[in-house]
Amino acid sequence: MVRRRVPLVTLTLIAAGLVVGGLWWWAVLRLLLVPGEAGPVEGAVAAGGWGLSLLPVHVAASARPQRFTRAWRRRRSGAGSAPS
Repeated sequence: MVRRRVPLVTLTLIAAGLVVGGLWWWAVLRLLLVPGEAGPVEGAVAAGGWGLSLLPVHVAASARPQRFTRAWRRRRSGAGSAPS
């Protein structure tokens, strides 16, 4: 059995994601459970995280460029279906 090492950058990104996600959940739960004590920081964190969730996934960079097929090309109005 071969053990693969996880790069330090990957571990750092995972840890940062868990911390940011934990802060977001803390802000949301604080706003829901004790709204009288929650301040503008909790509101900004919760609204910012929710706004990021609205970002479409397809705008993220891809590892390889996508190729478009002929079906995606727009035909001119005078062009026929068969080449002449």
